[in-house]
Amino acid sequence: MRSRIGIRAVLAVGAATALTIGVMAVIVICAHQAELIAELRRSTTQLAETIRSSTHYDMLENRRESLHRQIVAVSAQPGIEKVRVFNKDGRIMFSSDGTEIGRSVDTRAEACFGCHATGQPLTRLSMAARSRIYRASDGHRVLGTIAPIHNEPGCSASACHAHAPGQRVLGVLDVNVSLATVDREIADSRRRMVLLAGCAIAAGSGMLLWLTRSLVLQPVRALADGTRRVADGDLTTTVPVTRDDELGDLATTFNEMTRRLRDAQTQLVQADRLASVGRLAAGVAHEINNPLTGVLTYASFLLKRAEPGSATRDDLEVIVRETTRCREIVKNLLDYARPTPPHRAPVDLREVVGRSASLVANQFTQRRVRLEVDAPVDLPQVSADPNQIEQVIVNLLVNAADAIGAEGGTVRVRARPGPDGFVELAVEDTGHGISPDDLPHVFEPFFTTKGSHGTGLGLAVTWGIVEGHGGTIGVESEAGAGTRFTVRLPVMTTTDVPVGGRDATAA
Repeated sequence: MRSRIGIRAVLAVGAATALTIGVMAVIVICAHQAELIAELRRSTTQLAETIRSSTHYDMLENRRESLHRQIVAVSAQPGIEKVRVFNKDGRIMFSSDGTEIGRSVDTRAEACFGCHATGQPLTRLSMAARSRIYRASDGHRVLGTIAPIHNEPGCSASACHAHAPGQRVLGVLDVNVSLATVDREIADSRRRMVLLAGCAIAAGSGMLLWLTRSLVLQPVRALADGTRRVADGDLTTTVPVTRDDELGDLATTFNEMTRRLRDAQTQLVQADRLASVGRLAAGVAHEINNPLTGVLTYASFLLKRAEPGSATRDDLEVIVRETTRCREIVKNLLDYARPTPPHRAPVDLREVVGRSASLVANQFTQRRVRLEVDAPVDLPQVSADPNQIEQVIVNLLVNAADAIGAEGGTVRVRARPGPDGFVELAVEDTGHGISPDDLPHVFEPFFTTKGSHGTGLGLAVTWGIVEGHGGTIGVESEAGAGTRFTVRLPVMTTTDVPVGGRDATAA
């Protein structure tokens, strides 16, 4: 089963969060436990010192009964396990547990090991060395703290129980406090910490899941859906750009990609159609051209012999006119079937525009069309075949005049240096424009908006010539507001200079 990236991200981050919170929880619990134990050590040490101070005179005056009553009274307090007094030989002299009195313990026992670890009893113990933690017979932990009972001049000089002046420590006071309450608090803290950690992990994972879904998964899912639609052939697919981040840039790039794919598909379809037309033209031209030429020759011969004004002459004129039109169609088809490679040379586009304008000047005058030419003197030369470029310009000018119609108007030709090493030539008219439905098809063979007056091959030929020069042609139009065709041709470079009468680009 395929795993989703969002779930994997949540699980990975959740595991990292759980590990981090778990480590922090262990650190906090250990610190809390150490703090409780340290505080209890201080309290127990203080209690031991208090007991030793309160029993000082009873020990000094050897009042055993009073000393025993105080030890029993203190041990009756909640949490205190037992209170004992050891002499220097490890014998229990006093204890809250009467059964232990008089018993001797090994100096390696937990109560004596702190002083006798080195083999000789110590006279001074650090605060930490005075305490130890052990387990009682029923399993609960106990904190034991000893308070050394030092020799004093009163003890060494007393007649009742004199000790030698050189004896530094007479014994120890051992106070044992139960850690059951502390352990319960630590266990409660551990449970609370685990519960809080679980809640934090769940809340963090939920928040991460929501953020991942809204910030990552939904945009990625939209991109994936768009990619599948494009893979299925729908190149009109666009992804809404609602973010100003990397995913928004990705959506913008995706939309730009689909736009370029649409353009490429259009060019491929156009190329395929042109190839089909070329193959068709090769067969049609060979089959029709010769008999068509014979019909035109004989019809023209008969037209010269026909009487002016006769019905026969009118019929022959129709035959000659329509046969000439058919021959023009065949000629255009042959241009597709056997396209002539451009013979490139440095071309002054301004000069070519001037020649083209002079060719259509009479036609424009008859149709009341005004021609405006704007081409600067310092226009860069282009690498092109001047005859083919002239054919392109004349074709665009004739189409512009046809679009204006009998009501008259204006055709503007403007040449300007363009970006990326190209020269732009724009032909704009004030005619009736092209409908949005027809605009994508204007460069297709046999598509025309002129009805029976057009062959539908003029713009297709123009597109082929411009593409053969490494340029581009585009059209912009608005119904009722005119049309503008823009041709972009590459600027002449040093590598385009003909060498030995040949085109350097073709060499």
